[in-house]
This record gives sequence, C-alpha cells and structure tokens, in this order.
Amino acid sequence: MKLCIVTWSVIKGDGQGRANYEIVKEATRRGYHVTLLASNIEPELQRNSQVNCVYISGKGWPTQLLSNLVFASKSAAWLQKNRSEFDVVQTYGAATAFKAEVNTVQFVHSSWLRSPVHISRMRRDIYGAYQWLYSWLNAQWEKKAFQQATVVVAVSNRIKQELLEIGVLKERIRVIFNGVDVQEFDPGCADRKKWGLPEQVSLGLFAGDIRTNRKNLDTVLYALVELPNLHLAVVGATEGSPYPQLAQKLGLGKRIHFLGYRRDISEIMQAVDLFVFPSRYEPFGMVVSEAMATGLPVITTDTTGAAEIVTPECGIVLSNSEDTQALAQALSKLASDRELRRKMGQAGRAIAQQHSWASKAKSYVDLFEELSKS
Repeated sequence: MKLCIVTWSVIKGDGQGRANYEIVKEATRRGYHVTLLASNIEPELQRNSQVNCVYISGKGWPTQLLSNLVFASKSAAWLQKNRSEFDVVQTYGAATAFKAEVNTVQFVHSSWLRSPVHISRMRRDIYGAYQWLYSWLNAQWEKKAFQQATVVVAVSNRIKQELLEIGVLKERIRVIFNGVDVQEFDPGCADRKKWGLPEQVSLGLFAGDIRTNRKNLDTVLYALVELPNLHLAVVGATEGSPYPQLAQKLGLGKRIHFLGYRRDISEIMQAVDLFVFPSRYEPFGMVVSEAMATGLPVITTDTTGAAEIVTPECGIVLSNSEDTQALAQALSKLASDRELRRKMGQAGRAIAQQHSWASKAKSYVDLFEELSKS
C-alpha cells in the first residue's frame, strides 16, 4: 500500500503533528511507503527510506488565513499530478483542496463560530472581524472536504455529533480518539527550581495557546483570586497574550508563573500538583490525557473532547466553562487534599494507558488497509 498524508506538521512535539508522526511510524513498520505533503517534518522521518518528503511551504504570508490558502492550493496542485501513485490519501480538515479518502477532524470551525464566546463576539474590532472571517471561510471549506471524503474520522464523540449537525452521514464517520505517549508522560518528581517555580506551595498547571480566549485562562485567573494559597504555572507563548496583564490587574502577579512556550511540558507536569484546562471549545485536548498519563488529577469542562475519558475517579468535569465559582471550588478541593490527588492521579494514569499512541496509529493503518482493498 502506498499512502499519502497531507498536513501542515508531522512533528512529535505538536498536537496534530504527533498524530501524523505515529501514523507514519506504524505504516512504515508494516512495510508501507508513505509520502508526506507538509511544511514541518520530523528529522527522523526525513531519514527513513520508506518516507518521501514533499515540502509545501505556506510561510511568509501576513496572516494564517493566507498561509492556509497557499498550502491548500499548492498541495492540491501536486496531488492533481501525482494522485494516481497512491492507494489512500489522508488529510485534516481543509488542509488541501484536493479530494482525500480519509479526512481526520481535529476541529469543526462551524461549531466554534456558533459559540457564544467566539472571538468575534468578545472583540468588536478588526481582529474580531478577521477571526469571524477566518472561521466562516474554514467552515465552508471543511464542509466540502468532509463531503468528498470516503471516511471522516472524528477525534471524539463530541466531534462526531458536530459532524452530524453539518450533514455528514453517520455511516461515513469513525471515532478514533487522540492518543498519548505514556512513556514520555509518566508519573515522576521534577525539581521546580529548574523553572523558577515556588516550592512548598500548592501548584497547578495550565497549558495552551494563551493568545486566544478559547482556552479560557481568564476564568482560571478569576477563580484564583478566591484561592490565595494556590499558585499556577502557565505554559504558552505570551507574545500578544492579554493574560499576563490581566494577572497583574487581578493582583495575581506573584502567584501566576508564565513560562512561555515550552517543549519540556512532560517534565513540568511532574513538578506540579494538578492540571486545569476549562477550554471553551476543544475538539479533544491532548494536554488533558497527557496530564492524566503523568498521574495528575485534572479539571476540565464538558466542552472539551478529552472530557469523554475523564471519570469522577480521576478528575472533575465542569458543565459550565464560565462558572468561576464552580472552578474555584474544584481547584480548592484538589489543592487541599493530597491523598485525593494521589488516588485520582493513579486512576487517570490507568485510563491514559488504554489510549496509547500505538493503539491509535494501529486503528488508522487498519482503516487505510480496509480502504485500499475496497
């Protein structure tokens, strides 16, 4: 079988990129040849004789929208000439304008656009207008891409429901949860001094893109106002983020520790006591399952796809992402009870081990084999 994957990233340290990386590893393990149409490819894969790397650059454009358009156009042009060489083409959302047999859905822009907390509803300025246009155009392109695909893979049951709502037929949808690296993310104890984090205090962790309101760091900060003994480490690029300023405004400057964008998050997770991620819209949210694999109790919301694998034994799932009081109570409950955190962490680790990347990659390659024989 010859497989072609069209995506922006095939990098171990990137969310969607990690999924692609594991699929390539499993496909080559079975002896298949894989061609990657991507902007960023893991060096290890570049050296693999079974992997053909075709670089499609979308960089250098002033906005992400234009970058995506260029990538989709260039990849479609390449596939137009070379499609006959492959048994199966896999892509993600509207990554390419060309038809793909398998389309994996990590995000549904039409659902995010309908959200009452979409950026365009929170910011009535040029940036808000751009975000509305970005979401609206992607929603149109995605619908076309999903209609063209033979199989649409949803990364959570939440995404499956959203696909049904925009007209994707039930029989064409498969659900394959995102995985977690249970070797990289495992329980341990790391020295907080490495990141300048305070010792002998209760310390939570938030990780995500803090340049957008979608991840909901603002509600976490407001909740922390009511918890004077709890500190929070924040992983995420701070450039262009409003949250360092908000933390100062709320008088949290000494308790909120902005660490910037980090690739050593697995180590940071070993240095904290709990993980909080009340995202307003998250198709899955791999950081939740990564925290569970590390043995951390988690707090998230039912608007996060990964909440589907969170049980009461390993975490707290809130029904309202905007309920500051409920979030404060959840944080207080975990921060004040070490034994509860230990038990929840053990339960979360056990669940995460059932969702290893190896098992997810096998599911994908099984699907490719099924389609190549049909």
